[in-house]
Amino acid sequence: MPAIEVGRICIKQAGRECCTKCVIIDVMDKSFVLVTGPKKLTGVKRRRVNINHILPIEDKLDIKRGASDDEVSQAIEAQDKLDVMQG
Repeated sequence: MPAIEVGRICIKQAGRECCTKCVIIDVMDKSFVLVTGPKKLTGVKRRRVNINHILPIEDKLDIKRGASDDEVSQAIEAQDKLDVMQG
């Protein structure tokens, strides 16, 4: 079972962005995380999400806590995870 951690790629399971992939960029407390798509790549805006509304998958990016959307996009391209994010 993958853990809720910074850099983990997840699938949103609730809300208007349901069934899209996102990346955890910060763990706020035991119930909420900050995620981003980034918006220009997957359509997911940077927002706070309840951990019960996301499904973590096995893939993980090497990013720092609080990374910007540009840094996340660069990490996705550098680590060849583009097919994972769009698939």
